[in-house]
Amino acid sequence: MFIFNTATTANGFLADSHDSLEWLFQVKSEAPDMEPFTRTVSVFVMGSSTYEWLLNTENMLKHPEKWTGFFGERPSYVFTSRDLPAPPGADVRFLNSSVPEALPTITETAGHGTVWVMGGGDLVGQFLDAGALDRIIMTLAPAFLDSGKPLLPRTVYPNRLTLKGARTVGQFVEITYDVVGSSPGA
Repeated sequence: MFIFNTATTANGFLADSHDSLEWLFQVKSEAPDMEPFTRTVSVFVMGSSTYEWLLNTENMLKHPEKWTGFFGERPSYVFTSRDLPAPPGADVRFLNSSVPEALPTITETAGHGTVWVMGGGDLVGQFLDAGALDRIIMTLAPAFLDSGKPLLPRTVYPNRLTLKGARTVGQFVEITYDVVGSSPGA
């Protein structure tokens, strides 16, 4: 199953125009517990901006234990056309291909586990376009930005989404939709 699980501003931005998540860190509230979800994940997928943000924000090249603390020994695929460094000992696999071309490799690596498509929004849209996005879990934060990186820069009509659940956690609202017309485990 391919799942996009992310935090977003109330008006649908993942990051500000400088790729910063500072708006999210300003929320003084209990956040949803990610542990039950992350236990199901066997593969992580992200774009280069998300990857570089993680490396830089947590200084993971100098502190690879931070990478391992979050990702464990599970593989991470990074879509990029550039040569990027990887934290020592991390199972980071770089892909310079389209999502449809990479799907067989990612699916095989995931086995029966969940693929967490972490972002960015355009990469998630490419998985949607390829029929390989099964679920969207978005955690709305009490923040609005006047510009930034959009949650999902695609037109997705209501007939493509089925509400599976919604809950509040502190100042956040977590909403889960199944994507209609996807090919589970594509």
